Amino acid sequence: MNITTKQFQLLTDIDLVWDFMVDIYDRRNCCGVAAPFFEHAITASWMDPSYSYLDRFWLDGKRIVAFVFYESPVTDIFFNVRKGYEFLADEIIDYTVTMMPDWGRQQLILFHGQEFLMEAAKKRGFIKVYESEDRIFDFKNELNYKLPAGYHFVDPQKLDIFKLEKLCWYGFGHGEKDAYTDWDKEDTSYDWTPAKSHKDCMSGFLAPSPHSTHEYDIIIADDKNDDYVCYSGMWWVPKNKLAYMEPLCTHPMHRHNGLAAAALTEHYRRMKAMGATHMTGGESPFYDRIGYGQGLHWTF
Repeated sequence: MNITTKQFQLLTDIDLVWDFMVDIYDRRNCCGVAAPFFEHAITASWMDPSYSYLDRFWLDGKRIVAFVFYESPVTDIFFNVRKGYEFLADEIIDYTVTMMPDWGRQQLILFHGQEFLMEAAKKRGFIKVYESEDRIFDFKNELNYKLPAGYHFVDPQKLDIFKLEKLCWYGFGHGEKDAYTDWDKEDTSYDWTPAKSHKDCMSGFLAPSPHSTHEYDIIIADDKNDDYVCYSGMWWVPKNKLAYMEPLCTHPMHRHNGLAAAALTEHYRRMKAMGATHMTGGESPFYDRIGYGQGLHWTF
């Protein structure tokens, strides 16, 4: 084998990461996160890309066999390794410890199927502190939750990005303390800076990235005011037959009405017809309640 390394370059290597992660994806015996995980993060407004030059590829000839990268915070480190290259574990962990961001707290995030990395990490003093599991819905089962009365699905051809941003602002934890402030949509001089009320600018992660498939997003509005109240994003990865749901939020004033379950049902109907076999979720008990099953096991 001719093993070499290459540092990640933000402006040129998005496709390299995507193609590698799609190629090694294994739902049952994880080789690392699915491709949308990295791209969703690296292009998001809440991500700090300034250390991305430390992310590293390992190559066997011209074939990528491993990739180490951080997410948020920058001290959270992830690993994707192609099957058959487990022997790189010590070298990969050594690089992580010596070169990846570490300001007194470096955390490795590993998955089932990556026990070889766990053992290499333990030899360097890492200890397991937490485990969780993101649920997956198997399309062999049926998801069937109706949209409650008083709401409707938004025609994607009539999407209002400003209304969607406002939903995400409140849906992801901003309250009256950090009230959303609208602006003149015709004012092209609007200053998109942290000094404005859009401190972490939700539009940053709603913007298209190279492999995003926003045409499959689901948005629900209320009938009374036509306000957007629930949003579920969708990354369609045909080669993996994967419906990668990210992100999902409901406006606080409209929670516990069954909107998220209805949105995921609509995803299920549309994506199954396109050939998807499974759809991602999260670790919340909500996913168990609506029929999600065993998924991706995280070890911190």
